[in-house]
Amino acid sequence: MVSDSAIHSLAGAAGGIVAMSATYPLIVLSTRAAVNVKNDSKNVVQHFLEIVKREGVVGLYSGLSPSLLGIAVTNGVYYYFYERSRGIILNSRQGSKALNMLESMLAGVVAGSATTIISNPIWVIQTSQAVRVESSPSELSNSHAVPKRPSILRTIQAIIAKDGLNGLFRGLGPALVLVINPVLQYTVFEQLKNFLIKKRTLKLRARGSGSVVAVLSDWDFFVLGAFSKLVATGSTYPYIVLKSRLQAGQARAEQYKSSLHGLATILKEEGIQGLYKGVGSKLLQSVLAAAILFAVQRRIYELTKKAITSLS
Repeated sequence: MVSDSAIHSLAGAAGGIVAMSATYPLIVLSTRAAVNVKNDSKNVVQHFLEIVKREGVVGLYSGLSPSLLGIAVTNGVYYYFYERSRGIILNSRQGSKALNMLESMLAGVVAGSATTIISNPIWVIQTSQAVRVESSPSELSNSHAVPKRPSILRTIQAIIAKDGLNGLFRGLGPALVLVINPVLQYTVFEQLKNFLIKKRTLKLRARGSGSVVAVLSDWDFFVLGAFSKLVATGSTYPYIVLKSRLQAGQARAEQYKSSLHGLATILKEEGIQGLYKGVGSKLLQSVLAAAILFAVQRRIYELTKKAITSLS
């Protein structure tokens, strides 16, 4: 019999692929803005049109392949470890089958740390592909030439040639700090979900519905997923900027002595706006992706479990 954690893992991976595919151009926009050290007054629409004009529509999907692999691994591993941790916590005590806030955070830290270490090389490759192009001297002199994107293999070779295998773990420090992002996201989501179920259950029972328990709709999961991600990404965005610069292999970023030194350097050289470059497109992408993920993951989980149950 397939474990519940494995079904959650499969559903999370599939939901992540759907969400990533739907919002990927916004990731490219936010990543390029985050690694750009120059002050830039262009808005999201202007950057969008600039990429399309210079690189074509394919430029908006630079690094999509490693991203889909990355999100499948990230969500699959995260959901697996989160549900396993959740199950262990709930089985260790009697009573309520809902996690409290501290328990949600503990499960999130365990799942997030495991996921970050396993998936970091994939995101280094994705970030490098999203911000880099390959052009020959003749192409550079031709303003109408469409820049070429390095393949995944060439990107890996370039990273290892420059920094060795350690290069695949660039940005791991701030990435581990960013474990707080999904911890915040899933904690806010879990607590709001529990609150909503409890509130609606009390209403149903007040109407004489017996011991029935309220069930949330796909729209509820969509809204809760969006709001929880808004809180998480808005709170941790400066570290997202720092991680993107380190994973892209920027020469300036390599001079950062630590995460805090990197944040202080960005603040000193670029001002407070430097810590929030690309935040608009990132927030939009994160919120949409999280909303889609929570809704799709729940539906895939239910369908998969139903199919497996019917076969057993």
